[in-house]
Amino acid sequence: MEESPYSDVLDLHRQRRRCCRPGVLTALLGLVTTALWAGLLTLLLLWRWDTVQDLKQLEDTAALNISQVSKDLERHKGDQMAQRSQEAQALRTVEEIQAEQRRMKTQDSELFRDLDGLREDLTNLKSQGLNERRAALTSLERLQEEVSKLWVELRVSNARTPKVTPGEMLPPTLLTVPLVPTMMSTTGPTTAPATVPARVSTTAPATAPALVSATAVLLSLSSTPGSMCNTCPEEWVSFQRKCYYFGEGAKRWIQARFACSKLHGRLVSIHNQEEQDFLAKYVNKKGSWIGLRDLDIEGEFVWMDGSPLEYSNWRPGEPNNGGEGEDCVMMLGLGQWNDAFCNSYLEGWMCDRLATC
Repeated sequence: MEESPYSDVLDLHRQRRRCCRPGVLTALLGLVTTALWAGLLTLLLLWRWDTVQDLKQLEDTAALNISQVSKDLERHKGDQMAQRSQEAQALRTVEEIQAEQRRMKTQDSELFRDLDGLREDLTNLKSQGLNERRAALTSLERLQEEVSKLWVELRVSNARTPKVTPGEMLPPTLLTVPLVPTMMSTTGPTTAPATVPARVSTTAPATAPALVSATAVLLSLSSTPGSMCNTCPEEWVSFQRKCYYFGEGAKRWIQARFACSKLHGRLVSIHNQEEQDFLAKYVNKKGSWIGLRDLDIEGEFVWMDGSPLEYSNWRPGEPNNGGEGEDCVMMLGLGQWNDAFCNSYLEGWMCDRLATC
């Protein structure tokens, strides 16, 4: 068999392959190992870089979180401080309100005291004015009574004087009759008393003693109001030679008093059971004012005619000065008396005055 010219080359090649195969394998193995180590190192480096990046990111995130938490803490602290400031302000406001309330209460107390003082002063002024007016009215009433008495005495004296021609005036010495003692009687001596002026005897020598004594007796009788005459004005009722008016319409005590004064009378004064029984027939069923009061001295009741309280017809338990202000007296519907507030309104009021001739 003829050998191929390429057989030598193939053999040489095979030989070379057999000679070179261990080294190639070793080289390949080294290359593979190197590549593996390089890949491993690369992976380690990549892992480390990723880890470093993650750590850096975590650090940044942690820093951001810490910063945010710090800001939140600071904000919370600021809110707490603001809240504490608001609480302190609210406490101060409450204290100011309480102080203002205390001050207002103090002012209210002072105002109430001032108001009470003003009311007391007004009451004192009213009481003073009322007392002054009452004194003036009492003086005027007494003067009117005296004038009325003198006028009645003068008419009686003129009526009983003998031999007086029409139009002739009595001597002015008759006005001295009140100086004669009231105990003189008509059976006395025929000579004139020493208290009668001498010109009386020259005017009527025969009748002067009798005239003087008779006038004295009449004067003593006329000391009882209304004892000589019994004529009353229209709408007035006559009883025991006095006149009575029974007013109707809501009035306070002082208004009733002025109403009686305008009628030329005064609130009624009651001095005996007969007069009480008579007035009880005309009393208003809801009560009527009478002329008894203790405005000047508490508990010291005085009538409008100035006489003290001698006869009374109080309801049981009265007077009690209820509420420390009942200073005027009313007659109840059944006739008994009760002290009441002077500013109360009653539907009835009773007036009296002297009867005329």
